Amino acid sequence: MAGSVEFPQSRADVQARVDAFEPVAVPSSAHAAAVALTVVESGGALGIWLTQRALTLRTHPGQFALPGGRVDEGEDAPGAARRELGEEIGVELPASAVLGRLDDYVTRSGFVMSPVVLWGADSEHVVTPSPAEVAEVFFISFAELDVEPQFENIPQSDKPVIMLPWRDGYLHAPTAAVMYQFREVVLRGRDTRVAGLEQPVFAWR
Repeated sequence: MAGSVEFPQSRADVQARVDAFEPVAVPSSAHAAAVALTVVESGGALGIWLTQRALTLRTHPGQFALPGGRVDEGEDAPGAARRELGEEIGVELPASAVLGRLDDYVTRSGFVMSPVVLWGADSEHVVTPSPAEVAEVFFISFAELDVEPQFENIPQSDKPVIMLPWRDGYLHAPTAAVMYQFREVVLRGRDTRVAGLEQPVFAWR
């Protein structure tokens, strides 16, 4: 748990942690995607938003995910992350909100996911989830995010499956891998890589 760890308290703090990290980029793909790790404030604490996908979606209904989706033609990852944030939960952030990126993560469903760190804590935001895409939006404080992951071995892979404890259950990769790296880089100031972390078999499609 957090213990005596001093979490970032300002945009400058988060920016410094992101700037000190050298993200690993995977060569561009026709299946490029981006997700938004948006630092916001709620109840006096900093944290990020997590969504639960709508139950009516054709792929991964009901699963927990960061706001995000495909990178459209002519877009870059930061632009796609900002656009998806607006489309999914109704929060529009300017290009100046982009703080940087974490490692690209290759998913079992064939996407190269680029995590983009955004700053949205300078003003209040009215979250309005799109019913077609999002069932619910959660705020996860830095303290709640600062948990040790659990790992399990599966016969289908030689990589460990990461499971991030959250409330009464677990978050799974790719979301758990991205959030774990955010915890390591931004909250703990550690250069931790996640390419070697596996997704559960149910996410392999």
